[in-house]
Amino acid sequence: MADAATALAEAAGAVRRAKEVRRLERVVIRFAGDSGDGMQLTGDRFTSETAAFGNDLSTLPNFPAEIRAPAGTLPGVSSFQLHFADHDILTPGDAPDVLVAMNPAALKANLPDLPRGAEVIVNTDEFTRRAMAKVGYAASPLEDGSLAAYRVHPVPLTTLTLEALKDSGLARRDAERAKNMFALGLLSWMYHRPTGSTESFLRRKFARNPQVAEANVAAFRAGWNFGETTEDFAVSYQIAPASAAFPPGTYRNISGNLALSYGLIAASRQADLPLYLGSYPITPASDILHELSRHKNFGVRTFQAEDEIAGIGAALGAAFGGALAVTTTSGPGVALKSETIGLAVSLELPLLIVDIQRGGPSTGLPTKTEQADLLQAMYGRNGEAPVPIVAPATPGDCFTAALEAARIALAYRTPVFLLSDGYLANGSEPWRIPEPGELPDLRVRFATGPNHTLADGTEAFWPYKRDPQTLARPWAVPGTPGLEHRIGGIEKQDGTGHISYDPANHDLMVRTRQAKIDRIEVPDAPVDDPTGDARVLVLGWGSTYGPVTAAVRRLRAAGEKVAQSHLRHLNPFPGNLAAVLDRYDKVIVPEMNLGQLATLLRAEYLVDAQSFTQVTGLPFKAEQLATVLKEAIDG
Repeated sequence: MADAATALAEAAGAVRRAKEVRRLERVVIRFAGDSGDGMQLTGDRFTSETAAFGNDLSTLPNFPAEIRAPAGTLPGVSSFQLHFADHDILTPGDAPDVLVAMNPAALKANLPDLPRGAEVIVNTDEFTRRAMAKVGYAASPLEDGSLAAYRVHPVPLTTLTLEALKDSGLARRDAERAKNMFALGLLSWMYHRPTGSTESFLRRKFARNPQVAEANVAAFRAGWNFGETTEDFAVSYQIAPASAAFPPGTYRNISGNLALSYGLIAASRQADLPLYLGSYPITPASDILHELSRHKNFGVRTFQAEDEIAGIGAALGAAFGGALAVTTTSGPGVALKSETIGLAVSLELPLLIVDIQRGGPSTGLPTKTEQADLLQAMYGRNGEAPVPIVAPATPGDCFTAALEAARIALAYRTPVFLLSDGYLANGSEPWRIPEPGELPDLRVRFATGPNHTLADGTEAFWPYKRDPQTLARPWAVPGTPGLEHRIGGIEKQDGTGHISYDPANHDLMVRTRQAKIDRIEVPDAPVDDPTGDARVLVLGWGSTYGPVTAAVRRLRAAGEKVAQSHLRHLNPFPGNLAAVLDRYDKVIVPEMNLGQLATLLRAEYLVDAQSFTQVTGLPFKAEQLATVLKEAIDG
């Protein structure tokens, strides 16, 4: 037995010594399987280890729209795509270099995205006749030659996992669930990812069931060892840390919804105000409610209301009471909240409306991304009810955008829309944690006494007497002696705040509320035009930043001249935007809608903005945009 063990060890050592290690600059990996296969957890753990290693990265989780689609069907496929590199990157990648397919449905759903030569790791145990028939395979794609264009690695993931856990004491069904950790271990070996923090994570996650925790750790290690010893995987890959891509600082991997949550907490601290969230759960915004509910130690109060209308009503009440008030939702919820948003415009109280956009109309595509709520945010209320709009560009930028939205709401006493989307909300990237001294001072002064002298010399409090710079009305906390005033949706008299049906007063109040929004101070639109003589400008907003910037980089690397600008402030527009648009012969506006920003630009600036749009529920691909821009340059 000793001689046999020695021989086996020597053979394994020979395999290890013979295996080639190749260096790569970048790679795109996609994990795909049934919605119960743990693909999101697998991708998240691989991402966390990659971030800890120091690579730049970008992710694209893709969830099935069905709450629980039938197992093994195409609608039930869940995937997680990760692009990581030794340099600065901006997108989760146009196409995966590696696909891990846990069943026939995952293979069939994702095969059209694969380029020739891509690696495909397939769980052969799931390729039964019944499972293949369920997705329309008449014969096994592993045997009929249809995968000849790819480097296929058939791996019996389920069998190997069960073998690794045969002494765990778990029932077969429970042991099978760990196959995603086997796959994670194998990919961790292939790409030299750290393993320690994943093992620690698994023990924390399953702390209440140590048997399950150790089984997942064992499966993870077995996958790593399989890669190390099997002859089917003759090559592993190294991708160096992206040291030059990151300025000095402390970094962490962060998703858009988490960054936005932290930005709201930071804003409340910088404003020295309690944070109040009135919300109703809705995909893909619910994570913000979940996260903020964990931070009562920072003075955060979260209220999960019975519906969208109650959620924003409670938030507006909190704003009246002196809190930094927030409501979170997606497009269908904005529709329900529209009357109360109009009330907030009339009352002129600070309120953040966080809209994590998704595919519509109506219930639409709950788990997919879109940018189609811009006109709803701009005009989706009765009467003249202008509301500022701020849009983050990347997952990490959601933090900064939350601070900016809070600045505008507090300084100008107005509701503010913060337009993120599902791509940003669920995607992630490395994020430098800012130092406290870098955060803006958002403190405001509440009204404490009379602010107006009447004709007879009497001092009074006028709730609609305005700051001459911002046109903001005073913010009077209920219960402050002498500052009692009327609220409600009926039009107010200028200054006094009394109910008024006077036509001239209504005209004045409507124009004043619009003027307040128009004079909000926002930074100029940045323009990236290295040569200064480009004829084409690509103008984006929100989450198109990554694909647009990647496309522009490709064109410039090929010697083309193209300028780029990206808008954070959509209402009001930056003061220099007219001059920027006038500088270029062609303006291309890529949007994940049917041209909503382009419509606003045409109306406001009389510029022939050309739309390039898609509403597939997925972000743009960089190569796709580069082709469009090249045609515009050559045209």
